Amino acid sequence: MPGGAAWWRELRFDQAGLIPAVIQERDSGRVLMVAFMSRESLDLTLNTGFTHFWSRSRKALWKKGETSGHTQRVVSLRVDCDGDALLVEVDQDGPACHTGETSCFFRRSADGRWTREAPPAGSAVGAPSGSAERTVLDRVYAVIRDRKAHPREGSYVVSLFEGGIDRILKKVSEEAGEVVIASKNGARDAIIWETADLWFHTLVALGYHDISPQAIFEELERRFNTPARAMTTTRPATRRTSKGKE
Repeated sequence: MPGGAAWWRELRFDQAGLIPAVIQERDSGRVLMVAFMSRESLDLTLNTGFTHFWSRSRKALWKKGETSGHTQRVVSLRVDCDGDALLVEVDQDGPACHTGETSCFFRRSADGRWTREAPPAGSAVGAPSGSAERTVLDRVYAVIRDRKAHPREGSYVVSLFEGGIDRILKKVSEEAGEVVIASKNGARDAIIWETADLWFHTLVALGYHDISPQAIFEELERRFNTPARAMTTTRPATRRTSKGKE
């Protein structure tokens, strides 16, 4: 973990002893918020693995998500060329903005006014322009992770996690069967409906294992760029288990 004397000398804090930090979500690449860090809050961020900031209005340290539960686990930390701004890549639990929006930057200038907009299509890292699919999957997955970290009474996702991996996989299997039946019947609307169910429950399974959709996108990208004959040599080994025997 960085934090030695030489490391700190590279940073340029302002006269108030603060440095701006841009917070970016790892899975989507979306800018979530901008806040200020003092030396103490940056040190806490480094040592705890969660973002801490300095409130200029309250004149106090604060941990992101301390009251809401919407914490930010630090993935990487970068500094700009002048050493006077930080870029912090995080895994965000729940919405980043106190308004409940995914990002604090949800208003856009249009025709001389600030208008609210949905997260931009194709905002995820590596997503093709106009690809709303990536954004929707990331948003659904973010909710699933939030339910896992902060269970809510009456939540269907929470009930799946409480049932454990067997219940989750049972639902994945059931929905896969429904897709097969709908496809055999050639029922277009049913195929779409059942596929959405299958994708949703697959995301829950990924959430159980803390695997983000980004990992799947990267694997698909790797396959897209890999010759078919080489695929058999790059497939990971699958370990099968049964009762009393491996």
